[in-house]
Amino acid sequence: MTKWIVRDGILSTRSPSGDETAPTAEEIFRYFEENDRAWAPEAIDESDIGSLRFSKYPLQLHLTLQRRGEEEGYLAVIGSHRTVEQIFSDPEVLQAGHVIINDRWYALEKQSASEVAELLAKNKVELGDRVSLKVYLALQKAGPDIFSAGASRTALSFITEMAAAPKHVNATLYPYQLDGWRWSRFIMEEHLGGVLADEMGLGKTLQVISAIADPLAPLETPVLIVAPGSILENWIREFTKFAPHLRTLKHHGAGRTGRPNELLNYDVVVTSYDAVVRDNSMFMMITWSMIVCDEAQYIKNADSLRARSVKKLKKNCGLAVTGTPVENRLTDLWSIADFALPGYLGEVEDFQKEFEDDLDGATRLERIASPIMLRRRVAEVAKDLPERIDIPQVVEFEHGDAQEYDRIRNEILAESGASATLVSLTKLRMYCSHPWLLQEHLPSVGDPAEFAKYSRLVDILDEIFQAGEKAILFTAYTAMTDILVKDIASRFSVFTGYIDGRLPIDDRQPMIDAFSANPGAALLVLNPRAGGSGLNITAANHVIHYTLEWNPAMEDQASARAYRRGQTLPVTVHRLFCAGTVEEVVDDRLSRKRTISEAAVVGVRGESDDYNDIVAALQRSPLSGATRK
Repeated sequence: MTKWIVRDGILSTRSPSGDETAPTAEEIFRYFEENDRAWAPEAIDESDIGSLRFSKYPLQLHLTLQRRGEEEGYLAVIGSHRTVEQIFSDPEVLQAGHVIINDRWYALEKQSASEVAELLAKNKVELGDRVSLKVYLALQKAGPDIFSAGASRTALSFITEMAAAPKHVNATLYPYQLDGWRWSRFIMEEHLGGVLADEMGLGKTLQVISAIADPLAPLETPVLIVAPGSILENWIREFTKFAPHLRTLKHHGAGRTGRPNELLNYDVVVTSYDAVVRDNSMFMMITWSMIVCDEAQYIKNADSLRARSVKKLKKNCGLAVTGTPVENRLTDLWSIADFALPGYLGEVEDFQKEFEDDLDGATRLERIASPIMLRRRVAEVAKDLPERIDIPQVVEFEHGDAQEYDRIRNEILAESGASATLVSLTKLRMYCSHPWLLQEHLPSVGDPAEFAKYSRLVDILDEIFQAGEKAILFTAYTAMTDILVKDIASRFSVFTGYIDGRLPIDDRQPMIDAFSANPGAALLVLNPRAGGSGLNITAANHVIHYTLEWNPAMEDQASARAYRRGQTLPVTVHRLFCAGTVEEVVDDRLSRKRTISEAAVVGVRGESDDYNDIVAALQRSPLSGATRK
């Protein structure tokens, strides 16, 4: 006689010959609750199902993730009704359309079961499978009514390939940087996208270069790196330093090509946001292996021309790199994510309705954004970091500023010739700080950030202040101090003080005390001669050298104002200098003298190797920089 049997929570029948049949949930319910046995040719033996009870109310289903041992992210389904909730991962339950929980039989609600089955089929996965990032993002997009992951998974939790270290990079990566390299090349391989949002000083550039130099699979087309024009040269130099085997092209300025086939001859093309706007049709002719948007806050305004131009480009993977993914509004992150992974956060109108600009909105958004965002903070990885992080910030002039610099340089050459001294170069050094310094009076109107070096400084300070941290900045020029104190205070609404020769000695410690006691972000501008020694300013964990000094000892003493006993965080030292100018010669000189441990005070009348540096400075031009490697 045919019998009812229960196996793995599913009710079916078994014939005397051993054949098993799975009636539908409707047939089972009619048989037991309505005594409708039309589908069954005869009564079925119920002796093996004991006291099984039948619920009139079906279970509502939605997908979730389970943990297995040390691993998480295995697909399961939650069936729930009133006080009943059960997680199961057997795909046969979905096929059967019912499940038995604690001797009680439940049908699965048709619509939710159909939605779950359709979503699984669409993504070619089954219950019990471990989900990939691509599937996870698709499930997230389906919405909370059909998928609820519980605790949101982190970006790193999807990586299964754990190579030890990149083989083709001239650097030893810190543990968190290795994670960033693995994650970046993982999303490249998956043809997805993400946001690398580490705090400043954690080496985001090196992590990106490592992923390009050591991908999981060879890249068939070039990588496009888009960045503010002032830092393109810095990217080229970092590639030269860490991955010199990669063929790089700086597509910028009047000499840039108009032929897309020429770009295909390189491994990496580095260009500016402005160039992407101007040459958009040419860039659109290539499907890039990856597009990297550095300082991705530059596309936070989705309606801006630069954001729309970047998002038009074809790519296999998009990587947004920014230390400030949200500057003012949550839609900043929406626009950045819309480049990295279009559509993941939905349409902007729906996004704004769902995530208001408050703590609750930010908390809920973080759960959704965390799978595509890798963000580490200095405080979290401090044990992996050196006590001091030095970051060279190489800035490139805009063409007009480069021409004016060259005019001044030629003027000095004509006037001084062989009799030039380090003092003769002061005018060039002042121009590199800001062209306004060469005017008789500082202008009362105008934006100082229209100058590339100052614009880069504003970006750096923005990230520092977003983190609620403090910085001390060194400049030798009182006029530059005046520009900074006035502009930064109004631009960011933060405490901005200064110490130079104009401030009486007795007032200097009270100024430091006010800076240190001020809660949150603050800036203190120092002259390296007045504030470069004898002061303890450990409230700041960022040191910015805005105008480099000829003497390395003076610079090191200035850095030591924050990098000293009592400092609890790694100190990040930013050194800004303009490519192809006297400042680059100063940087070369400092590196050379540190190498030979010569830190004596340097004169200004041609002693030692001063003359060679003067000649080098007067021969260096920002108009003659190479664009290819």
